[in-house]
Amino acid sequence: MTVVHPISRAWITNGGTGAQNYDEFADDAEITEIISANPHSALAVEMPHLAPDSLGKTFADSLPDAAVRLEREKAEGRYRPAEHVVVLYRITAPGEAPAYGLWSMVETSQISTSADEPGLVIRNEDVFISKVRERVALADRTKSLLSPVLLLQTGKGEELHAALADATGKAGEPDATDLDPTGRTHAIWVVGAGELQNRLLELAGGGELVVADGNHRSLAAQTGGLPRFLAVVTTPASVAIQPYNRLVSELPASLDELLERLRKAGATVTELPRVAELPAKGNIEVYAGGRSFAVGLPSDPAGTSVENLDHALVERVLLRDSLGLDPGDKRIAYIGGDYPVEWLRGEVDAGHAELAILIAPVTVDDFVEVNLERLKLPRKSTWFTPKARGGLVVAQLD
Repeated sequence: MTVVHPISRAWITNGGTGAQNYDEFADDAEITEIISANPHSALAVEMPHLAPDSLGKTFADSLPDAAVRLEREKAEGRYRPAEHVVVLYRITAPGEAPAYGLWSMVETSQISTSADEPGLVIRNEDVFISKVRERVALADRTKSLLSPVLLLQTGKGEELHAALADATGKAGEPDATDLDPTGRTHAIWVVGAGELQNRLLELAGGGELVVADGNHRSLAAQTGGLPRFLAVVTTPASVAIQPYNRLVSELPASLDELLERLRKAGATVTELPRVAELPAKGNIEVYAGGRSFAVGLPSDPAGTSVENLDHALVERVLLRDSLGLDPGDKRIAYIGGDYPVEWLRGEVDAGHAELAILIAPVTVDDFVEVNLERLKLPRKSTWFTPKARGGLVVAQLD
């Protein structure tokens, strides 16, 4: 019996509503700019307080605006209803192999966060509880889920990949397409009840499902008491892990003081004759005040594999111990792989941040090891690409 199910009541885009997920941005102003240029983007619903006509309101106060916007998009024909469907998903870009997925609903009761907690859905990162509360409130107000959890099928990934490639290849013209800012084309096909739907659901739920993107959204489903959550089940061959860097807008100590504290903590600090770049695993590079440094952070011989990941060492040794910053401090921005190193250095040079922290991406081997041990990664450690696009398929919560 599969834990992956059809979407009972879906709303399928007719075009123009696609959006990056709410947590893929470096700052709030960027979201407002995108909504201004694309007023039908699902971002106006997902982040209602940043829509131009709601600026100045809190997230909570703007929730009624979100509900009104979504209903207006439906009434104006930008979405069409469908019942008991799954949705084929293909993402393509020049020079890249196609990525595949299946839009569906997954049982919330299957979420597991530790080895002694049963379940086929493995959530593997710590979260910011304030973000979870916002997702719960949005789902409660709109009675809808617009942004999917990206799940990696580890048991039958190869079979699912082949089945999705075959199904999309035979499906004809997509029901809708959407172009994202990276130049990738997102195409969807609706699949109703029948043999194909049954086979795809069986494969999608045929093994452990690892949360690749959407830890906050999956926890929001649990917190909000939802029996199922919206997901795109994808395959290992469809994704890659990109860097996830940090910007610190304001240092609570001078750069020299920070470097001295790092040395006292056992770190090696070397000033570089070049600008900071993305490092190899085992070291980080930092950029501040026009200067670049390679930093080897001290590992803990008694620590777990997670505790000695570069992202964990940055969180513990650099941010907490050396700067006194909690990971949720508003001065820390978590910058995903869509933003290149040059952009981060530019933010420092422009005075928008005081420190850029460049971290090697988590390897697929590390990711698999952590999940097999049922341990949690530090917050914002993995930036999977390509991202599933929000606003293409909406699940109505009746």
